[in-house]
Amino acid sequence: MGFARLLLACCVLLCGAPAVAGEAAAYHPPRTAWGDPDLRGTWPIQNINDARIPLERSAEMGERARLTEKEFAERVARAEKSDGEYANDIHNSGTQGLADWLRHSRTGHQTSLLVSPPDGRLPPLTPEAQALFAAGRSSWKEGQAFDWVSDMDAFDRCITRGFPAMMLPKPYNNGLRIFQSPGYVVLQLEMFGTRIVRLGEGARWPDPVRGWYGDSRGRWEGDTLVIETTNIVTGDGASRDVAHRAASPLPNRNFSTLPMGPQARTTERLTMTGPDTIAYEVTFSDPAVFTRSWTAAFEWTRDSSYQIYEYACHERNDHVRTLIETSRAARRSQPAERAAQ
Repeated sequence: MGFARLLLACCVLLCGAPAVAGEAAAYHPPRTAWGDPDLRGTWPIQNINDARIPLERSAEMGERARLTEKEFAERVARAEKSDGEYANDIHNSGTQGLADWLRHSRTGHQTSLLVSPPDGRLPPLTPEAQALFAAGRSSWKEGQAFDWVSDMDAFDRCITRGFPAMMLPKPYNNGLRIFQSPGYVVLQLEMFGTRIVRLGEGARWPDPVRGWYGDSRGRWEGDTLVIETTNIVTGDGASRDVAHRAASPLPNRNFSTLPMGPQARTTERLTMTGPDTIAYEVTFSDPAVFTRSWTAAFEWTRDSSYQIYEYACHERNDHVRTLIETSRAARRSQPAERAAQ
C-alpha cells in the first residue's frame, strides 16, 4: 500500500467517513478516449428517497449535519424492514439492499440533503415571492378549481418538474444516466427529459432565450465537472399564461407553484469518489425568490442493472381533461349538497 493510500485509510479509521457528499476523499477516475474524466454510466438516486432522507433538516436538529449513532441505527432498522418485505426481489435481481447502501454511502448519515444554509433548511422567500407563491395555481393546492390549462402548473401538464428540481430525489422514476462525447456531457433523466451540457467557453444564450432546463455550460476543474446554468424559464407563479409560468425549482408538492426570477442560476459539481460513486452538489441562487442561495449535496451510486424506460407521464392526455371535468362536476354538485343539509 502506498503512503497516500495508507494515510487515507488511517484518516478514515480515526475520523470516520466524510459527513456529506461534498467532502469526498480524492479519487482519480479513468479517462475517456479523448482525455476527460469518465463519468459515463447509470446512477439512480432512488435509495435516497426510499431511505427517507429529507431535503430539509428538522428544526430540532439545528446545525447538526449528521445523525447520531442511535438515529442512524433507527434509519438502518427501517431500511432492513423494507428490505425484508422485498427480500426475494432483491435476491433474484442482485440489487443492493437499502440497508447495505446506507451503511456504505456517504449520504447515509446525513440529516438532510441541504448542507447550506448551516441549519439545513431553505432560506426564507422574499416578500414578493411569498405573494406569488400564495397566488400560484396547481393541482397540488387544496380546493384548486380547474377550468383551463392555465389553472395547472408545468408538472400537471407533464411538461417538466422544473430545474433543478429534476436533479433532486423524488418519490419514483429516479433513474439518471450520463453520456459523454468530445465537448459534451449529456444527463438523461428518467422523468422529464435530457440535459445537454456544452463544455468550454462560448457565447451564452441571449437573455430573451430561455429553456426549462436553462443554458448549461460545463468545465473541468481537475477531476470535477462544474456545470453553470442560466437562462432558466421564469414565471410569476400566478400567471394565467402557462407559457410564461416557471416550473418549481424544488421537487416537493408543497413548492409546486414556487416562482422563479430572471437571475436564477445553478452551479453543479460532479466528482467521482470511487469506481461506483459520484459526489453531487448543486447550489441554487435566485435573488428574486430566496433571500440567500442554498446548496444540496448527496451521493450517486452506480447501478448498471437499472433500466430506464419511456416516461409517458399521462397516456392520451386524459389527465388534463379529467382534472377540468371533475372540478366542474364537483362545483356543480356543491349547491345541491348544501341545500340537502
